[in-house]
Amino acid sequence: MSGQQPDPWADQAVRDDLAAVLPTTFVAFYSRQHKAYLRYAHVQLDSREGAEQVVEDVFVQLARTHVLQQPNVDAYAWAALKEEVVRRLEIQGRTLALVETAAFAAVRHASRSRFTVLESKLGLYTAIARLPERQYDVILLCFVLGHPMRRVAELMGISYGTVRPRFLSAPVRNTE
Repeated sequence: MSGQQPDPWADQAVRDDLAAVLPTTFVAFYSRQHKAYLRYAHVQLDSREGAEQVVEDVFVQLARTHVLQQPNVDAYAWAALKEEVVRRLEIQGRTLALVETAAFAAVRHASRSRFTVLESKLGLYTAIARLPERQYDVILLCFVLGHPMRRVAELMGISYGTVRPRFLSAPVRNTE
């Protein structure tokens, strides 16, 4: 699945005017996480504009709360992102958009002869959406969005040893 997902955002750096006033460590953190956060929010919200707004708001919140002083920066930031996504969905009276977003992204990359693949993916995405929260995030980040497991652990602020054995018992190709 990882090679099939379109990437709606090119690498984006912090705007020059903001980079001039933010600590360089925060700018580096932003640059490392921004794209992954956008992709995660987009799959959850099914809205490019909504994802951009959520991620912008989260990074403003993280800058204000001095995220880099937290004991586990990645876990703290990941929790902030997830809370904001859930808050936005609640405001809109919606649920997660994973099933529709991921399935239709797959359609865009499938030929007519592969509609049976889409049908099976709909069931897969529905099953993924029912997983417990942490397992859901690992599967979404790794297999739907295509992040390597080590990057998934980094994004979520958990150890690689927690990601691999707990959530992924079958061998997979996307391990680095």
